Amino acid sequence: MNKLLLVIDVQKDFINENTKPVLSKIEELVNNGNFKKVAFTKFINDVNSIWYKELNYRGCLTEEQQQIAIDTKNYKVFNKRIYSSLNDELKKYLIENNIDEIYLCEFDTDACVSKTALDLFENNYNVYVLKDYCMSSASIELHNVYINNLARLIGKNKII
Repeated sequence: MNKLLLVIDVQKDFINENTKPVLSKIEELVNNGNFKKVAFTKFINDVNSIWYKELNYRGCLTEEQQQIAIDTKNYKVFNKRIYSSLNDELKKYLIENNIDEIYLCEFDTDACVSKTALDLFENNYNVYVLKDYCMSSASIELHNVYINNLARLIGKNKII
């Protein structure tokens, strides 16, 4: 069984009072050796994006804002410009590495992890959300709402 720990958008721009306590937990998870395969995603924003134009989102524009907040240890990093991490590059990686279980930890539960978990589920991947290693930068209440929603949408047994 090949497991992948997918660390979604743990970037400097998303670190605040809500997410900071989870950061060290994610770093420990990356370093504990329980996952032979670990990969990261990095959200890239620009002035032509829908986030910038429609939502007035000014985060993740600079290299400093985009920087992953923990050591990636030369693991694969997938750049993305959408909520979901499931793009063609990740699909190819999953196939090439014969990945059959994907474990998600990240910032933000209400955006990128939710979209990624749903996309993986709908594409028949065996996906798990590590709820104690996820957080919404908006609030813990929003995180909890989305964790409960994901339990309903992908299965209670997929939220661990």
